[in-house]
Amino acid sequence: MARPIDEIKWQDLEIGAAVSEPGCSREYKTGSWRSLRPVVDEEQCIRCGLCWLYCPDAAIHRTEDDHFRADLEYCKGCGICARECPVGCITMEIEEG
Repeated sequence: MARPIDEIKWQDLEIGAAVSEPGCSREYKTGSWRSLRPVVDEEQCIRCGLCWLYCPDAAIHRTEDDHFRADLEYCKGCGICARECPVGCITMEIEEG
């Protein structure tokens, strides 16, 4: 199990900051880094899944009604989902607070 991020010093990192534990990114909620959040217009969404496919953090999940929604605990707000959406139903809005 990975250590809490605030206990890791730079000296503890692998050479090149290589990931030594597969799947350890789930241990760290990175959503607090975000300055923009993706907002999906479900009326306009065609449920193609390209946002899910292109999300570099695997932070987008399919809902029970086959729409796609970002897990804001892990979404860093990069906006790739909005750029790749073929119908433009995802907008990036300024994160409040």
